[in-house]
Formats: sequence, structure tokens, C-alpha cells
Amino acid sequence: MRWTKSFIPTLKEVPTDAEVPSHQLMLRAGMIRQLMAGAYTYLPLGFRALRKVENIVREEMDRAGALEMLMPALQPLELFERTGRKETFGNVLIKFDITRRDHKVHLALGPTHEEVVTDLMAKHINSYRQLPVTVYQIQTKFRNEERPRFGVLRTSEFIMKDAYSFSSSLEQLNEAYESMYAAYCRIFERCGLEYVPVEAESGPIGGDASHEFMVPAGNGEDSIVRCAGCGYAANLERAETGRKTPPIATSPDAASLTQVSTPNVGSIEQVSKMLKCDPSQMLKTLIYLADGEPIAVLIRGDHEANEGKIRRALDADVLALADPGTIVKVTNAPVGFAGPVGIKCRVIADHDVPLVANAITGANAADAHLTGVNVGRDYELTETFDLRDASGGDPCPRCSGTLDEVHGIEVGHVFKLGTKYSQSLTANFLDEHEQRHPIIMGCYGIGVTRVLAALAETRHDANGLDWPISVAPYEVAVVPLNVTDAEVMTPAEQIYSDLQQAGVDTLLDDRDARPGFKFKDLELIGIPLRIVIGGKGIKEGIAEVKWRTDAEATKVPLNEVAAHVAKLVQDARAKFA
Repeated sequence: MRWTKSFIPTLKEVPTDAEVPSHQLMLRAGMIRQLMAGAYTYLPLGFRALRKVENIVREEMDRAGALEMLMPALQPLELFERTGRKETFGNVLIKFDITRRDHKVHLALGPTHEEVVTDLMAKHINSYRQLPVTVYQIQTKFRNEERPRFGVLRTSEFIMKDAYSFSSSLEQLNEAYESMYAAYCRIFERCGLEYVPVEAESGPIGGDASHEFMVPAGNGEDSIVRCAGCGYAANLERAETGRKTPPIATSPDAASLTQVSTPNVGSIEQVSKMLKCDPSQMLKTLIYLADGEPIAVLIRGDHEANEGKIRRALDADVLALADPGTIVKVTNAPVGFAGPVGIKCRVIADHDVPLVANAITGANAADAHLTGVNVGRDYELTETFDLRDASGGDPCPRCSGTLDEVHGIEVGHVFKLGTKYSQSLTANFLDEHEQRHPIIMGCYGIGVTRVLAALAETRHDANGLDWPISVAPYEVAVVPLNVTDAEVMTPAEQIYSDLQQAGVDTLLDDRDARPGFKFKDLELIGIPLRIVIGGKGIKEGIAEVKWRTDAEATKVPLNEVAAHVAKLVQDARAKFA
């Protein structure tokens, strides 16, 4: 491609509304332009890079045995009603009515395709002999993001690869899951991403049933913890901590139990400010309904309760925060004043709770709290659990190391769905004994546009983007310094032609512009390799070849440049094959 025939509207200045490097650089490099909040146009450079990511995804999905198809983005709302996800999605689901002849048709723009693909398989899978099967698509998704931000990292319209496996047994599901997990690792490696697979919340059939693939990045919206020693990594919702059950005994320095007036203040922040104490000295008492039974959960005031851990500790199928009526019933107080002393329900506590001597808690009375609360004397515990979100500094659950908390960008997720959707949408199969069972499913998603944004966010320097050769919009740029000089343009055109014939994605910068201006543009858009041809080099019979991140260029004889660069590109590609 010749620069003068392309459309690459680069920007010198950083756009004022671009908050993070990926957004700033993709705008400045002429890769994207915003149409409205949450919706972007991919310009030719961005689209070329996007297609290369898609091709890598497609190659690895095909290699893993998945079958590509394409499902409609337009979906009947009735499918979401059957699975209960109309309410679960809430305003995130973009739904609308259209008129066809004399009646209304209720539709949604697909935020994902579990319902559609399960409905498809329900109509065509009858026997265990048709299983297992894994299908995938690369399709546009739509979600009504309330706060679209960070360029194409969080948008209302995005391109996603989603795959779905259908199995007759847990063994088949596990094989599909491991196959997709391995394919994801290959995809992200080939895209040049530094990624971390992290444990995520388990699926409905139990076990380690979910992993997210995170790209560590300072501006990432997700938080993960990981151990540098053993490699353990998990998101905050799933992460275990290596804390052990502490001694459960009354402090020898226990103060007297005292009720203090705290009118109109019920939150940890409000109470700690009024009583001039640190939140770590307080205990939160959260009232849940676990399978319909009220349970009080104690968490240190500066920590966040983890409902997944609480549900597992209680072996509950359904866990939800209690309604105000239940809270009044077990505490004799309104919301905000619950405490363990005298509460009328079972109490469980996080490991850190017994270590808080002379704690401050709600008094189970309106507008009142207790100080000097101590385990053993004022309330009883027989054991403790890991019930809170992990954080940096916690001991690793796998080794003697310590967890570090880092921000990350989620680019993929593999998940064992079990039979949630097959039961809702009647996707069944007959086994060898003619017994009917729901199909066991897995789902596997990659944010294709997010992969591109994650690369831009993590691979750049002060001068611009630094694309890996596997996804760079062009692999090589040929840069004649004086396009009006035939002695310069003749070898430049020949090298450009030879590289194209060799299958190298090449951009000829044929603009009549200053060399410095051209070099800045090329560094901004992140072309990995450039060939500079100038009058001085012509006299010496050489061209200068330079990788984007190298400090110095290499001088190569003009008649050898095309073959030399083609070999460099071939070797670079091999690292991402």
C-alpha cells in the first residue's frame, strides 16, 4: 500500500478526551475514530490489525477442532425470558420492539449467544452419538455500557469470538475445556500479549471451572492477585488466601463492653469518623439468607465480603443479602446497626475477626454501637473461614510466598456452564440406554477488539505504538527520503515491489514530506521494520534497515535489501507461529 493512496489521519496532539495510552495512541495513529460514546469506527490501519487478530483466533480455533459459523446479532427477547437473563442483564441488554404487519415483535441485540446457540442445538442434537461438538463465531456484540470509556477497551459495540462446547459427560466437557484453554494460550502468545491465566468463580458443577486471561496493565479495570513464587493467580472474587484459622480466645486486654450513641450513622465510614477509629478496628455484621435461612457474617471493617466464599462455606445453593424485615427480626434494629452480641441467628466469621480485640460493632439497637467487643466473652465462634476478597500482602494459598495485587485487562474467559442453558431451553440428548439428559455445556470468549486495545495499552513507548509483527497493520515500511528524486524512488519502488511479491505486508511512504516528519509518523503507528533510502545511501549503494525498537540501523546493500528484509520478517513471524 502506498501512503498517499491510503487513509491514515495521524494526529500530533493528544486528544483531550482520551484518558489512557491505548485510547490516545490509537486515535493519534489514525486507527480508530469515535462516532458516539461506546461506538468506534476502525479506520484502515486499525481494521488491518483487527483482521490479523481475528485470523490468529480463527486458526487456533480451527486447530482445536471447533467449527466456525455465524449467528444473528438480532435475537428474540423470548429466549432471554426463558433463561431468566432478561432480568439479570437489566439495562445492559439493548432491547426494542419492531412492528411486523399488525403485531409487535420483541427483540434484543445480542450481548452474547448462549441462548441462540443452545436453541440451535436443542433443535438438532438428539443422540449422544452426535456429541461432543464445539462451535464458534467471530461476531459483533452489543451491551448498553452505562460508562463506556478508555477507547475500545470498554464499549457498547465490540467484536468477540465466542465458542460453545456441547458434551454428553463431564469427561467430554473437561476435554473441551482443556482444549480451549490451550488454544487461548497459543492465541495470546501469537498476538504478542503478556497474559496471566487466573482462577475465576467456579461454574455450577463445581471444581476449578473457570479461568480468565488477564493482561497486567496499570490502567486495567480488573484486579487480580498473584504469587511471584509459585505462579498462583486469581481474580479477587475467586482468590483464596493462605491465612490459617487463628486462636479463638478473649483478649487478655479486653475492655469493658460499652454502648455508645451513633444517631443516623450506619456505615463503616460514618461510624469510624464519629468514633475516631480506624475501620480495621470495626466489625461488619452482614445478614444474608442462605437457602432461606438468616446467617450473620462477620468481616473486618476495612475488608470486603466475598459472597462466593460465603456461599461455599455455608454449602448454600442460593445466597442473598437479607431483606429489611429479616434484619429487624434477627437484630431488633434497622439496617446499619447489626452486631454479633445477642443476635438471633447463626454467626460465622472471617479468619481476621477473632484477631480484632476490643472491636466496635453494631449494638442491635437503633442509633447505637458497641465498643470493647471481644470474641469468647461477648459472642461465640467455634471456627472461622476465608470469607473476604483477597488483597496484596495476603499469604499465598499454595506456597510460603505473598500475594501481589495488580490491575489487569480481561481479554478472555473459559467457563464450564454445565446444564444451566440446556435445561432452560430443553436441549437434551438420549444416552445409550435411551435415557434423556440435558446437554453439558462450556463457553469460551475472547474480546477480539479488546486484544487490540490491550496490545496498544501495554506495548508502546514515548514515540508511539510498538506492534508485534503478528498483528502489525504493516510489517515493513519503505521510506524514500526524497520522492522527487528518481535515483531514490527507483530502488525504493523495486524494493517495495519485491517485498510485496515475497508476501510481506509493506507500506511505501511516498509522501513528499520531511524525513523527520515521516519517521515520527512511522514510530507513532508502530510499523515493526523500516527501510530508509536516501541520496547518501544511494551513492554508497546501501539502504538502512531498522527495527522499531533498535537504537541503530543496519546498512544493507541495495540489491540485497528485499531478500534480507524478507528473511527478517520470516524469522520474526516464526516466533509467533
